[in-house]
Amino acid sequence: MHNMSVTSVRLQPEIENPLEKLAIKLDRSKNYLINQAIKEFLARKSLDESRWKDTLDALDSVKSNNIVKEKNVSKWLDSWGTDNELKPPRT
Repeated sequence: MHNMSVTSVRLQPEIENPLEKLAIKLDRSKNYLINQAIKEFLARKSLDESRWKDTLDALDSVKSNNIVKEKNVSKWLDSWGTDNELKPPRT
């Protein structure tokens, strides 16, 4: 059994009305839909944060000249789906 806390949320009418209709349509509670929406939002924010970190890491790699030449990447991509598919290029 999960420990669940209760949080009170005031919904604006432009959210409450469509939420009520969707809950009826899907035969789900508003509580369930709100929890699903928050889970998706948190997952998206986590992914955004991860992508931002990857971007900063990539920029650091470029600054330190730790890069893969475009021609090597193109050669690798061109090999996809062939009998002689190449391994990913390294720096």
